[in-house]
Amino acid sequence: MKLGILLCDHVQAALQQKFGDYRDMFSQLLYQCDSSLELHYYCVVDGQFPDNIDVCDAYMASGSKASVNDDLPWVNALERFIWQLFLADKPFVGVCFGHQLIAKTLGGKVAHSDKGWGVGIATTKVHSNKAWMQHNKARIKLVVSHQEQICQLPPETEVLMGNEFCPYAMIQVGHHFVGLQGHPEFSRAYGKAIMQSRKAIIAETNYAQGLESLSQITDGKLIMTWLITFFQQAIARKCSN
Repeated sequence: MKLGILLCDHVQAALQQKFGDYRDMFSQLLYQCDSSLELHYYCVVDGQFPDNIDVCDAYMASGSKASVNDDLPWVNALERFIWQLFLADKPFVGVCFGHQLIAKTLGGKVAHSDKGWGVGIATTKVHSNKAWMQHNKARIKLVVSHQEQICQLPPETEVLMGNEFCPYAMIQVGHHFVGLQGHPEFSRAYGKAIMQSRKAIIAETNYAQGLESLSQITDGKLIMTWLITFFQQAIARKCSN
């Protein structure tokens, strides 16, 4: 499977020596889950996009410090690209920023949460068991880092996971689009580092709870395995039609 990773940000320069860039994080986890993947990276934040949507079999978009509501050329271009993917029945997964951009592109809304920043490790309830969710669990733990979230779902959206803080933590639209607010690619150490870098803008209570939560083990590898299986099943379904 040729998987295109749409990079919507870079790791802060001060943190890159220890943690690498987002390309490194995705590569490490994806290859752990499936060493046969053929990964193609596009730094859409720098204006680099695939020549056409059929260059890859499926796509995944990363998180970003930008907002999906920012009127930036690359954000607007990515929204148009995601719309093309949707119309063409091309499998797509959005992570954090990418998750929110699915909602915005398809008619939903994204806004700052009145609960403040979601940081640390979030425990989220699984509402729907899909065929691609192998070794299913009732609750999933993932590193999160977001101050915005989906506040209005697009039409015909199914909520797969959620909790009180973030009700729409994982969504599916149609057979080929999935969005995930959490970060399977983030380690706990990186989650702590990025939280510390934003301490001045995170409420003290959220920050303290986020730090305390980092003692938990995350389900990043399981979630990424689910997403790869989702891609495989979506591609097979499209080929059979």
